[in-house]
Amino acid sequence: MATITDTKARNIKPADPAIPHGNITGLALHPSSTKGHGKWVLRYVSPVTGKRRNAGLGSYPEVTIAEAGKRASAMRLELADGKDPLEEKAKIEDKPKLPTFEEAARTLHKDLLAGWKNPKHGQQWLNTLTEYVFPKLGNKHLHEIQPGDVAEVLKPIWLTKAETASRVKQRIHAVMAWGWAHGHCQSNPVDVVTHLLAQQPGKAVRTQHHPAMPWRDIPAFVQQHLRPGNRPEVVRSLLEFVILTACRSGEARGMTWREVDLENKIWTIPAERMKAKLAHRVPLSARALAILEAQKDQHDALVFPSVRDQVALSDMAITALLRRQKAHSDTPGRIATAHGFRSSFRDWCSEKGYSRDLAERSLAHTIKDKVEAAYHRTDLLEQRRNLMNAWGAFVTGKLTTKW
Repeated sequence: MATITDTKARNIKPADPAIPHGNITGLALHPSSTKGHGKWVLRYVSPVTGKRRNAGLGSYPEVTIAEAGKRASAMRLELADGKDPLEEKAKIEDKPKLPTFEEAARTLHKDLLAGWKNPKHGQQWLNTLTEYVFPKLGNKHLHEIQPGDVAEVLKPIWLTKAETASRVKQRIHAVMAWGWAHGHCQSNPVDVVTHLLAQQPGKAVRTQHHPAMPWRDIPAFVQQHLRPGNRPEVVRSLLEFVILTACRSGEARGMTWREVDLENKIWTIPAERMKAKLAHRVPLSARALAILEAQKDQHDALVFPSVRDQVALSDMAITALLRRQKAHSDTPGRIATAHGFRSSFRDWCSEKGYSRDLAERSLAHTIKDKVEAAYHRTDLLEQRRNLMNAWGAFVTGKLTTKW
């Protein structure tokens, strides 16, 4: 029997008989309604049922003569083993589809999202997997992933970005544990992956503090970079307020007028907006009050709204300002951070002889000693008022400040 050629296949007409492949028994190109187009069909007798069957192998010219031969040869091997190719295909299609790592991760992320109090944390969870894991493991099915695969993902950041690598490892473990629980894999490769990685430095060694501006440099920085003439700018005012109150930037960015008592010069941050989930009272210095007075009538609720869309400013707003001003820090090669000004304040307190307890309470740090915490019921507001008054006088470059 002559072997089919591309010339014969390209010239097949709707009324023509099927053209045998020639090299594979039962394989032929059957004409379709358009010249030069056809369907590959393999005819065989099922070794399971004894009945004649027609297996479609695709359309010509999309499926070439050579590719049709490969597909038919694979089926002939199954027939030789006593299997019916169409029956075997049906079994595979009936099996539930196994998820890839990325599919499993996104499914788990949706399940976990409702449990996160801060949506930002949920987004970070997925972002780290998107950046570090999906490019290498995203298309792998869970049962295919081995400890070596996980190690290859972690090695580039295991020593240079130890904290990030640990979080990525935890999140891969969570995805694989979800897959194990749902029967998509038989083990969790993350359980043994540390045997394939170098030992990380201890946490105390690798912990990096937020770059902080030396406290002696703060007055000059405030005068030169945060007070551009008489032209107010909300981000500059916000950063100066953060410095004056030694608060976390998120606490100031989300500050509302309902939290401010201008008459008594107190800002009360509600528990739900505090890291320790305890309400915190902040005594306001004269300059802090002046900043608030300048912010009046900007927004009904927010004290420091963004000018463009009148919502709370993002954490990048202050970061971008510090970068533009090239705010130097005590960490070589790094710009000072908003959070670092809390460290500057703490150093100033120590240098000026203020007690540790007073300084820690001004920073809203919780008392770690449970016995001490049980007996210490006051927040030392009036003592902290004098402290913040002195800090405000230092930041503004004044020797004294009167209430």
